[in-house]
Amino acid sequence: MYRSHKRLIILDADGTTVDAFSAITSTFSQHGMSLGNEENFQKRHNMFKYIGGIKDFPRNLKKQISNRKMLIETLTEVYRDEAQLYPGIAELIRRLIDAPDVIVGIVTRNITNNPLDTLGKLFARHDIDVAELDFMHHIPISQNKDRAFQEIRDLFGVNPTLSYICGDEHKDYRAAQSSGMHPFMVSYGFEDHRRLTDKFKIPEILIARTPAELSARVTHTLKL
Repeated sequence: MYRSHKRLIILDADGTTVDAFSAITSTFSQHGMSLGNEENFQKRHNMFKYIGGIKDFPRNLKKQISNRKMLIETLTEVYRDEAQLYPGIAELIRRLIDAPDVIVGIVTRNITNNPLDTLGKLFARHDIDVAELDFMHHIPISQNKDRAFQEIRDLFGVNPTLSYICGDEHKDYRAAQSSGMHPFMVSYGFEDHRRLTDKFKIPEILIARTPAELSARVTHTLKL
């Protein structure tokens, strides 16, 4: 029924493996904009995450409309030259790559220029050659994540009960559910713990509060 007996794990990029908030904050700062603090950023609805607080809203919105190309160019440079993986994540990825019975890769909605190349440069600065991953996949904004997860799982012929995703947004959780995969959720990325549990009713037991906790959960589950 399934071609492979291996386990599959899909790692989300921004907010799960990559400290996207710091990269976006640095980009905004270079253009005289403010994103506000991380706590408020995590609580905002997705439509309003990048406009900052009430005080910064008019200026941020104006600049995002008039200077979007320049903002993306700066964000691309920041990702390639400065952005960081969360502590311990590089070590986790290397262990997953080295595990012979694990299929591991990255998915992203990153909006930088040539996002896969951009992320490749970021990971290379952390001594990770993305060519050693089994896949890197950019999901267009117009495409549902559940479809992307399903396509990746089908590509490798993995049993859904042996398939996992790591994500930081409620959409990752719903996509994992709809594609029959187990979700490893984190609350240090784009959505905080209360938003994930109270608003979207994601079981607290599935949520890691720190990168170290995520790494511990993944390595234990996959018996690394």
